[in-house]
Amino acid sequence: MQRIGLRTLPAVTQGTPLAQLEGVGVRVGTTTILRDVDLRLDAGETLGLFGANGSGKTTLLRVLATLLKPERGAGEVLGAGLDSDDRYDVRRRIGLVGHVPALYPELTLAENLRFSARTAGVEAGRVGPVLDAVGLGRAADRRSDVCSHGMQRRAEFARELMLERELLLLDEPHSALDQDAADLVEGLVERIAVRGGAAVLASHDRERVTALADRCVEIKAGTLI
Repeated sequence: MQRIGLRTLPAVTQGTPLAQLEGVGVRVGTTTILRDVDLRLDAGETLGLFGANGSGKTTLLRVLATLLKPERGAGEVLGAGLDSDDRYDVRRRIGLVGHVPALYPELTLAENLRFSARTAGVEAGRVGPVLDAVGLGRAADRRSDVCSHGMQRRAEFARELMLERELLLLDEPHSALDQDAADLVEGLVERIAVRGGAAVLASHDRERVTALADRCVEIKAGTLI
Protein backbone atom coordinates (compact mmCIF):
# COMPACT_ATOMS: atom_id res chain seq x y z
CA MET A 1 0.00 0.00 0.00
CA GLN A 2 1.37 3.38 -0.97
CA ARG A 3 1.57 6.28 1.43
CA ILE A 4 -0.89 9.06 0.63
CA GLY A 5 1.21 12.00 -0.47
CA LEU A 6 0.55 15.60 0.51
CA ARG A 7 0.94 18.46 -1.90
CA THR A 8 2.39 21.78 -0.88
CA LEU A 9 -0.63 24.04 -0.56
CA PRO A 10 -1.38 27.54 0.73
CA ALA A 11 -1.71 28.01 4.47
CA VAL A 12 -5.14 27.65 6.02
CA THR A 13 -7.15 30.85 5.87
CA GLN A 14 -8.60 31.86 9.21
CA GLY A 15 -11.90 33.67 9.57
CA THR A 16 -15.24 32.51 8.24
CA PRO A 17 -16.13 29.03 9.54
CA LEU A 18 -16.62 26.22 7.03
CA ALA A 19 -19.74 25.18 8.93
CA GLN A 20 -21.79 26.80 11.66
CA LEU A 21 -24.98 25.60 13.32
CA GLU A 22 -27.09 27.67 15.70
CA GLY A 23 -29.91 26.13 17.74
CA VAL A 24 -30.42 23.34 15.23
CA GLY A 25 -33.17 20.85 15.96
CA VAL A 26 -34.27 17.77 14.04
CA ARG A 27 -37.33 15.67 14.71
CA VAL A 28 -38.48 12.50 12.95
CA GLY A 29 -42.18 11.95 13.53
CA THR A 30 -42.69 12.61 17.23
CA THR A 31 -39.10 11.77 18.15
CA THR A 32 -36.60 14.58 18.67
CA ILE A 33 -33.19 13.52 17.34
CA LEU A 34 -31.24 16.79 17.69
CA ARG A 35 -32.07 19.71 19.96
CA ASP A 36 -30.49 23.16 20.22
CA VAL A 37 -27.20 22.15 18.59
CA ASP A 38 -24.61 24.92 18.30
CA LEU A 39 -21.45 24.01 16.42
CA ARG A 40 -18.66 25.87 14.63
CA LEU A 41 -16.16 24.14 12.37
CA ASP A 42 -13.18 26.15 11.15
CA ALA A 43 -10.87 25.68 8.17
CA GLY A 44 -8.10 23.21 8.90
CA GLU A 45 -9.93 21.73 11.89
CA THR A 46 -10.56 18.08 12.72
CA LEU A 47 -13.45 17.48 15.10
CA GLY A 48 -14.07 14.29 17.05
CA LEU A 49 -17.72 13.50 17.76
CA PHE A 50 -18.53 10.96 20.46
CA GLY A 51 -21.80 9.56 21.74
CA ALA A 52 -23.73 6.38 22.41
CA ASN A 53 -25.74 4.59 19.75
CA GLY A 54 -28.87 6.58 19.03
CA SER A 55 -27.48 9.79 20.50
CA GLY A 56 -27.71 11.69 17.20
CA LYS A 57 -24.17 11.42 15.76
CA THR A 58 -25.23 10.16 12.33
CA THR A 59 -28.10 12.65 12.14
CA LEU A 60 -25.71 15.50 12.87
CA LEU A 61 -23.39 14.31 10.10
CA ARG A 62 -26.33 14.24 7.69
CA VAL A 63 -27.21 17.83 8.63
CA LEU A 64 -23.61 18.90 7.97
CA ALA A 65 -23.74 17.04 4.65
CA THR A 66 -26.84 19.17 3.76
CA LEU A 67 -28.82 15.95 3.31
CA LEU A 68 -31.17 16.71 6.20
CA LYS A 69 -32.90 20.04 6.64
CA PRO A 70 -33.30 21.07 10.29
CA GLU A 71 -36.76 21.68 11.66
CA ARG A 72 -35.46 24.43 13.94
CA GLY A 73 -32.49 26.73 14.09
CA ALA A 74 -30.21 27.90 11.31
CA GLY A 75 -26.87 27.07 9.83
CA GLU A 76 -24.47 27.36 6.94
CA VAL A 77 -22.13 24.82 5.40
CA LEU A 78 -19.49 26.02 2.94
CA GLY A 79 -21.37 29.30 2.67
CA ALA A 80 -24.74 27.74 1.83
CA GLY A 81 -27.71 28.10 4.16
CA LEU A 82 -29.22 24.80 5.24
CA ASP A 83 -32.66 26.03 4.21
CA SER A 84 -31.56 27.50 0.87
CA ASP A 85 -31.33 26.02 -2.61
CA ASP A 86 -27.59 26.72 -2.50
CA ARG A 87 -27.14 23.63 -0.36
CA TYR A 88 -27.57 21.47 -3.46
CA ASP A 89 -24.64 23.22 -5.12
CA VAL A 90 -22.19 22.59 -2.28
CA ARG A 91 -22.90 18.88 -1.87
CA ARG A 92 -20.24 17.91 -4.38
CA ARG A 93 -17.71 19.61 -2.10
CA ILE A 94 -18.72 17.41 0.85
CA GLY A 95 -17.69 13.81 1.37
CA LEU A 96 -19.70 11.50 3.62
CA VAL A 97 -18.49 7.99 4.40
CA GLY A 98 -21.20 6.24 6.38
CA HIS A 99 -21.87 2.84 7.92
CA VAL A 100 -23.10 1.37 4.63
CA PRO A 101 -20.64 1.81 1.73
CA ALA A 102 -22.06 4.02 -1.01
CA LEU A 103 -20.95 1.83 -3.91
CA TYR A 104 -22.92 0.37 -6.81
CA PRO A 105 -22.83 -3.38 -6.12
CA GLU A 106 -22.91 -4.43 -9.77
CA LEU A 107 -19.92 -2.26 -10.70
CA THR A 108 -16.28 -3.02 -10.09
CA LEU A 109 -14.31 -0.87 -7.69
CA ALA A 110 -12.65 0.93 -10.60
CA GLU A 111 -15.99 1.46 -12.34
CA ASN A 112 -17.46 2.94 -9.17
CA LEU A 113 -14.60 5.42 -8.94
CA ARG A 114 -14.71 6.25 -12.64
CA PHE A 115 -18.41 7.05 -12.27
CA SER A 116 -17.66 9.35 -9.34
CA ALA A 117 -14.85 10.99 -11.30
CA ARG A 118 -17.10 11.60 -14.30
CA THR A 119 -19.91 13.15 -12.26
CA ALA A 120 -17.40 15.38 -10.43
CA GLY A 121 -15.50 16.42 -13.55
CA VAL A 122 -12.29 14.73 -12.38
CA GLU A 123 -9.81 13.04 -14.72
CA ALA A 124 -10.51 9.30 -14.90
CA GLY A 125 -6.76 8.74 -14.97
CA ARG A 126 -6.70 9.37 -11.22
CA VAL A 127 -8.69 6.21 -10.47
CA GLY A 128 -5.78 3.79 -10.78
CA PRO A 129 -3.35 5.77 -8.60
CA VAL A 130 -5.83 6.27 -5.74
CA LEU A 131 -6.80 2.60 -5.74
CA ASP A 132 -3.11 1.76 -5.54
CA ALA A 133 -2.73 4.26 -2.70
CA VAL A 134 -5.31 2.44 -0.58
CA GLY A 135 -4.00 -1.03 -1.44
CA LEU A 136 -6.74 -1.99 -3.90
CA GLY A 137 -4.83 -1.84 -7.17
CA ARG A 138 -5.04 -5.60 -7.71
CA ALA A 139 -8.76 -5.63 -6.86
CA ALA A 140 -9.71 -2.78 -9.21
CA ASP A 141 -11.71 -5.09 -11.51
CA ARG A 142 -13.53 -6.91 -8.72
CA ARG A 143 -17.25 -6.26 -8.33
CA SER A 144 -17.92 -4.33 -5.17
CA ASP A 145 -20.62 -6.76 -4.00
CA VAL A 146 -18.04 -9.55 -3.66
CA CYS A 147 -15.57 -7.37 -1.79
CA SER A 148 -15.28 -7.47 1.98
CA HIS A 149 -16.66 -4.60 4.03
CA GLY A 150 -13.12 -3.47 4.75
CA MET A 151 -12.27 -3.38 1.04
CA GLN A 152 -15.42 -1.40 0.32
CA ARG A 153 -14.44 1.17 2.94
CA ARG A 154 -10.96 1.41 1.42
CA ALA A 155 -12.62 2.09 -1.94
CA GLU A 156 -14.62 4.91 -0.38
CA PHE A 157 -11.43 6.37 1.07
CA ALA A 158 -9.93 6.16 -2.43
CA ARG A 159 -12.92 8.10 -3.76
CA GLU A 160 -12.47 10.84 -1.17
CA LEU A 161 -8.75 10.97 -1.88
CA MET A 162 -9.51 11.38 -5.58
CA LEU A 163 -12.23 14.03 -5.23
CA GLU A 164 -10.43 16.17 -2.62
CA ARG A 165 -13.53 17.49 -0.86
CA GLU A 166 -13.54 20.53 1.38
CA LEU A 167 -15.56 18.93 4.15
CA LEU A 168 -15.08 15.27 5.06
CA LEU A 169 -17.60 13.53 7.33
CA LEU A 170 -16.67 10.07 8.59
CA ASP A 171 -19.10 7.85 10.49
CA GLU A 172 -17.22 5.20 12.51
CA PRO A 173 -14.24 5.50 10.14
CA HIS A 174 -12.14 2.77 11.79
CA SER A 175 -14.87 0.14 11.72
CA ALA A 176 -13.94 -3.14 9.95
CA LEU A 177 -10.44 -1.92 9.14
CA ASP A 178 -7.09 -3.55 9.76
CA GLN A 179 -4.23 -1.39 11.02
CA ASP A 180 -2.94 -0.50 7.55
CA ALA A 181 -6.40 0.58 6.45
CA ALA A 182 -6.94 2.48 9.69
CA ASP A 183 -3.83 4.50 8.86
CA LEU A 184 -5.65 5.69 5.73
CA VAL A 185 -8.04 7.63 7.94
CA GLU A 186 -5.14 9.59 9.39
CA GLY A 187 -3.79 10.26 5.90
CA LEU A 188 -7.13 11.54 4.63
CA VAL A 189 -7.70 13.77 7.65
CA GLU A 190 -4.17 15.18 7.44
CA ARG A 191 -4.59 15.84 3.74
CA ILE A 192 -7.85 17.73 4.06
CA ALA A 193 -6.53 19.82 6.95
CA VAL A 194 -3.45 20.85 4.98
CA ARG A 195 -5.69 21.86 2.08
CA GLY A 196 -7.70 24.15 4.32
CA GLY A 197 -10.73 21.91 4.61
CA ALA A 198 -12.21 20.31 7.71
CA ALA A 199 -13.16 16.85 8.93
CA VAL A 200 -15.64 15.45 11.44
CA LEU A 201 -15.11 11.93 12.80
CA ALA A 202 -18.09 10.39 14.58
CA SER A 203 -16.87 7.38 16.49
CA HIS A 204 -16.85 5.12 19.53
CA ASP A 205 -13.08 4.75 19.21
CA ARG A 206 -12.08 7.56 21.54
CA GLU A 207 -8.39 6.72 21.64
CA ARG A 208 -7.83 6.83 17.89
CA VAL A 209 -10.06 9.81 17.21
CA THR A 210 -8.70 11.88 20.09
CA ALA A 211 -5.21 11.37 18.68
CA LEU A 212 -6.37 12.78 15.32
CA ALA A 213 -8.73 15.54 16.40
CA ASP A 214 -7.98 19.14 17.28
CA ARG A 215 -10.93 19.05 19.66
CA CYS A 216 -13.70 16.66 20.61
CA VAL A 217 -17.34 17.09 21.56
CA GLU A 218 -19.92 14.69 22.97
CA ILE A 219 -23.53 14.32 21.95
CA LYS A 220 -26.04 12.98 24.44
CA ALA A 221 -29.76 12.63 23.74
CA GLY A 222 -29.38 14.93 20.72
CA THR A 223 -27.57 17.73 22.55
CA LEU A 224 -23.89 18.65 22.44
CA ILE A 225 -22.34 18.69 25.89
